[in-house]
Amino acid sequence: MAVCARLCGVGPARGCRRRGAQQKGAAGDSSEPDTDPEEGGGGGCGEAAAAAEDDDAAEERIEGAALAESSPRGRAPLSLLDLPPELLVQIFGSLPGTDLPNLALVCSAFRRILRTDTIWRRRCKEEYGVCENLRKLEITGVSCRDVYAKLLHRYRHILGLWQPDIGPYGGLLNVVVDGLFIIGWMYLPPHDPHVDDPMRVKPLFRIHLMERKSATVECMYGHKGPHSGHIQIVKKDEFSTKCNQTDHHRMSGGRQEEFRTWLREEWGRTLEDIFHEHMQELILMKFIYTSQYDNCLTYRRIYLPPRSAIDLIKPGLFKGTYGSHGLEIVMLSFHGKKAKGTKITGDPNIPAGQQTVEIDLAHPIQLPDIENLSNFSELSRIVLEVQEQVRREQQQQEEEGGREKEHQPQAQEEEGEEEQPQPGPSQQEAGRGAEGPATEEGATAQGSPPAACPFVLPGGIASRNEDYPRTCRACFYGTGLIAGHGFTSPERTPGVFVLFDDDRFGFIWLELQSFSLYSRIKDSFQNADAPSQEAFDEMLKNIQLLTS
Repeated sequence: MAVCARLCGVGPARGCRRRGAQQKGAAGDSSEPDTDPEEGGGGGCGEAAAAAEDDDAAEERIEGAALAESSPRGRAPLSLLDLPPELLVQIFGSLPGTDLPNLALVCSAFRRILRTDTIWRRRCKEEYGVCENLRKLEITGVSCRDVYAKLLHRYRHILGLWQPDIGPYGGLLNVVVDGLFIIGWMYLPPHDPHVDDPMRVKPLFRIHLMERKSATVECMYGHKGPHSGHIQIVKKDEFSTKCNQTDHHRMSGGRQEEFRTWLREEWGRTLEDIFHEHMQELILMKFIYTSQYDNCLTYRRIYLPPRSAIDLIKPGLFKGTYGSHGLEIVMLSFHGKKAKGTKITGDPNIPAGQQTVEIDLAHPIQLPDIENLSNFSELSRIVLEVQEQVRREQQQQEEEGGREKEHQPQAQEEEGEEEQPQPGPSQQEAGRGAEGPATEEGATAQGSPPAACPFVLPGGIASRNEDYPRTCRACFYGTGLIAGHGFTSPERTPGVFVLFDDDRFGFIWLELQSFSLYSRIKDSFQNADAPSQEAFDEMLKNIQLLTS
């Protein structure tokens, strides 16, 4: 603090006056005594203190002489205020914008310099990526400082990825700085069953600065253009939106016209084109449920999964086929020997937030040759054998855990004795069964990718997309979550996780005799990385609890 006070020229700083007197003495002026009031003029000081002061004075004389030689005015600047204003603008502009208000409290000179728009223009660009010509704002009387303080900084907490609370359906919202706006883009899967097509986006709200007073929030929902809206930041990882003019969402043709328009946007077809009666019921149910919110929603923050060097492929967001429910968004994440697919969007059977698939990376599956693979009974036999193996290993681990708890009190009573654990044959066998294949596959995944093997869906397996890859890298045992309408009687059933390449995988639902194909969402998302693995795991747990 003393150093800062001495540089800024504010507040008492030990040695400041002494240095000034020494420099004046060097110029031939000895009218100012070489004393510091805080040091009591040297009265009562011992010889050690005097010697220390002499050493300090000698160091300051050397430092002062060096600064005087380098100073263009022939003297050392004692304060930041001695620097040219344009240099101070450069210095202040390199500081984080959150630190500048405190800097303005130092003195009136700093406060005047911090009104320079160059400083805030730089902060808008470096912190929020605003590359627009902010000088145009001067016409409207809005400064770059206003843009930073009243728009970007004020709404910084809502930037990133969010999941709307729309019952079982969920969703994916990406809030970004777009030019001189903050826009909330809703990301929608492509039309079923074109899983490899790019995502569709539509704006739900935008925030911009029309005048110096405050930022303006506009609802973008509906077909009549922007209209008045409101955003409330509930807490750090939650905010809500409200439309103040819901009549802008209505159409002249009533609910029937609204439904037909929604159906074309959501499914890319008309109701007459959908011949499956159950599918028609699901679509109509979704329209009735989602349209009642009128863009008055609560959003909860979600993170992209952290990446590890041992991950099978890069984790992230994928679009997947779900039969009559259409395409849904799933987040693939890795957790040691497990991989999880969590629904970001959902349906009345398995709602958003639930783990739709779980992959056991410790149990790879060796598929039969291409001729036998087309036989569903043969694939079913292989998968059920692995399921039984997994069940036995879990039962064995539970029994061993129970024995360890029984022996623990006895071990505590026997003081001074240490027992070395001697794993029995069953433990060693379980270790080979669980870890051996995984180590082999993991090494292959970390090094060069394994050779692709022919792949074909067994007869009788239903698939929304027949254009799936005909080769795969690896297969693993997994379980898929199925349930009745309203998430009743949920049950994890066996299946096969099929890794095709870095951007596509599939899952064979054995009990449903169906196949889901997943394709990576390749859009880039900012402000979406998880701060830690613990924070990501906590996020997964929270969104799952909301729909359990």
